[in-house]
Amino acid sequence: MRGSPQNLCRVQGMIEEIVNRLRGKLIVSCQPVPESPFDNVASVVAYARAAEASGASGLRIEGAANVAAAAQASTLPVIGLIKRDLDDSPVRITPFLEDVAALCDAGAAIVAVDATDRRRPVPAAELIGEIKRRGRIAMADISTLAEARNALAAGADIIGTTMSGYTGEGPTPKDPDLDLVAHCSRLGSFLIAEGRYNSPQQAGEAIRAGADAVVVGSAITRPEHITGWFRDAVESAAKPSSPVLAFDIGGTKTLAALVRGREILERRVMTTPASVGSESWIGAIASLSADWQGRYQRAAIAVTGRVDGEIWSSLNPETLAIPPDYPLGRRMGAALGAPVEVINDAQAAAWGEYRFGAARGRDMVFLTISSGIGGGIVLGGRLIRGARGIAGSLGQVLVAGPSGFVRLETLASGFGIAKMALEAGHAGDARSVFSAAAAGEGWARRILLDAASQLAAAVAGLQAIVDPECIVIGGGVGMADGFLDMLREALGSHSAVMRPDIVAAELGADAGIIGVADLAATYFS
Repeated sequence: MRGSPQNLCRVQGMIEEIVNRLRGKLIVSCQPVPESPFDNVASVVAYARAAEASGASGLRIEGAANVAAAAQASTLPVIGLIKRDLDDSPVRITPFLEDVAALCDAGAAIVAVDATDRRRPVPAAELIGEIKRRGRIAMADISTLAEARNALAAGADIIGTTMSGYTGEGPTPKDPDLDLVAHCSRLGSFLIAEGRYNSPQQAGEAIRAGADAVVVGSAITRPEHITGWFRDAVESAAKPSSPVLAFDIGGTKTLAALVRGREILERRVMTTPASVGSESWIGAIASLSADWQGRYQRAAIAVTGRVDGEIWSSLNPETLAIPPDYPLGRRMGAALGAPVEVINDAQAAAWGEYRFGAARGRDMVFLTISSGIGGGIVLGGRLIRGARGIAGSLGQVLVAGPSGFVRLETLASGFGIAKMALEAGHAGDARSVFSAAAAGEGWARRILLDAASQLAAAVAGLQAIVDPECIVIGGGVGMADGFLDMLREALGSHSAVMRPDIVAAELGADAGIIGVADLAATYFS
């Protein structure tokens, strides 16, 4: 009798044995593309044998005939399912009780059912109950945490994140749902991550997120998909991309350009209009690109200040007076008729130097030292923008000044250098201080050495916190004759392990506009 104590013990023992075989292991989904050359029993068996020979610990197979053949040909536990296209329900995976019976008779050790909260011919709880009554392991394919809880309450033994992104609510995501894996891992049941795991790195991330096992399908057993991925990558790289319309909006001037890769095809410059954020301000900046309409599909803006999502605001109002919580991307997008990405100008320049300039793929911090001090961080090929959009803003860090704590950029930026010169009785800008130092004026050299010393202490701390392979220095002050030598000299007082590899920027004033265009074309697209 199926419900006898002896049978229940046997089933529980089988569950423990199989989940222990699968824990921390790879399961290969052997489901060919329908109507493809591989959509036949012989190919499914060949996939199953190859997967077992290569070290997989389980199989996921669709169709009773395929399950029966694979179960005979392999020693691995089989997760069986039957897919149907129903007129009156979006549920496709094992929707009927007779499907459960067919899979159990075919030799599936685990039977998977769609347990999403959608219109269906048979309640998920009944399907799970039938699987259990037939002495098999019940796997619930879910798309939300609530569905996982409901499935476990109905008696499911295994939760699979299979259906995340496939319930018709919005476009199918590109990447796996690791957040759902992390949430479901706290439920205490055996958890299988499944759905869009197309690289070894993603599979490893699923285990680290809390999954007990990972199902990989298309990346192993669907050559049509794999071929398509490589075809698209090769053809995309070979085909010239559309230029990106890029803006670099600063406190004094605004640059507009059409950019492809690191090449600036055309550029225009204007004085940054007054009345930041007004309709006339938006119109004036958009007018720079008026006759480029039709030559670009995306637009991007690098701006001084803080960018948090689509909201632009001031970090230092003295640089540029920005209206509170200003939706720059939305306003410019409406004016241009194209999607617009907005990013802090120093973070954009960091990406430009990482992709095409002095860093060239290395973990790096970029610092621009000009009228103020900004920065950006790229680690592991990712631009680190931070939770509030201020990552890399070294100029805002408080340091000890002559009369208390002040922002670093108050002492070590172009404005700071000019201010110290004025306090010493020498009016002029940072450029005049550098000229005086070059002419042998001791007062000017002392001011520059003091600025370099303040900056050296800050970048040594940055090295300790971020530990990049290099720190790239740009900006009018940073690239001024002799300043990098002064910075390296000041760093000599720090221990060797705290002294960063200081590198001069290569892209100059174009780093920001090249970087933000590339971000729009590749990183955010």
